[in-house]
Amino acid sequence: MTNATREYLIKALADGTFVSGQKLGCDLHISRAAISKQIKKLTTIGLDIYSVPGKGYKLSHSIDLLDKAKINSYISSNFDPSLIEVHNLIDSTNSYLLRRLPNQLKQEQVCLAEYQSAGRGRRGRRWESPFGSHVYLSMYWQLEQGFSAAMGLSLVTALAVSDAVNAVTGIAVELKWPNDVYIHGEKLAGILIDLEGPVEGPSHSVIGIGLNLSMPENSAKKIDQDWTDLQTHTTQKIDRNELSAQLIDCLKQRLVRFEKNGLVSMIDEWHTLDIYLNKKVSIITGHKSTRGICRGINSQGALLLEVDGKVKVIYGGEISLRGHHDSIN
Repeated sequence: MTNATREYLIKALADGTFVSGQKLGCDLHISRAAISKQIKKLTTIGLDIYSVPGKGYKLSHSIDLLDKAKINSYISSNFDPSLIEVHNLIDSTNSYLLRRLPNQLKQEQVCLAEYQSAGRGRRGRRWESPFGSHVYLSMYWQLEQGFSAAMGLSLVTALAVSDAVNAVTGIAVELKWPNDVYIHGEKLAGILIDLEGPVEGPSHSVIGIGLNLSMPENSAKKIDQDWTDLQTHTTQKIDRNELSAQLIDCLKQRLVRFEKNGLVSMIDEWHTLDIYLNKKVSIITGHKSTRGICRGINSQGALLLEVDGKVKVIYGGEISLRGHHDSIN
């Protein structure tokens, strides 16, 4: 199935009304049997489509497709509209921007997608990315001071997600060091930072956000940890374009602030939202587990872990932070 065929079918079905197989076949100049085959393929990317004899095909619910013009209309900051790209089908928004380094990206370049075939989380874990259900967003940001400036990026991004969610829904989230966003102890969003370039001097970062908005039942079965989606926590219909715009706005504002003042000006805000602050936790590195009490973060973005009355400084990497009574990672 070509991308053009897939995109046509998706747009034809997006409003949630019945469309006959005969009409779709005529429009695309293919047989009704071929339409049926293509529809089955669309269900593999998270679209819940069913058919009724005599009526045709219908999505179980309408899809609020991403629209670049709408996203730009919601952005309040001084943002260049040409820096936003919206893709229907992509492997990974982070990978897409990384492939364009170093000469095909401008500061604040944004990539959004309806679907990721190879969405990534930390430590190489797969990020479930059903079509048109969530927000998958990446932004390019050049780090003038090199990798040393990257240490707090995931924390700054988590604060930006908190800002955006609160602006759109009024919901207060919880943050978990170093890169997760929760509501009532269940994972709402994850953050992935990819870095390239020299350790010293200007280097590149691609900041990825995956935020669960309205999880399809079939996709939910594939997730092996406690999760939630934003729509579950509000009766108002959330506009994906508005939410995407707020994420772009809030992330840019946080990054500019971080570039000027570092993380120190945001530590108190982080502690207010820290899900484990002053609670017993375990730090897991490989097969080693260290228990202690979470005492928040320092000005470099490192975790402060109190063990036997002494505070250890824990930096990022292949590390998992868990509460004593849960299994999140």
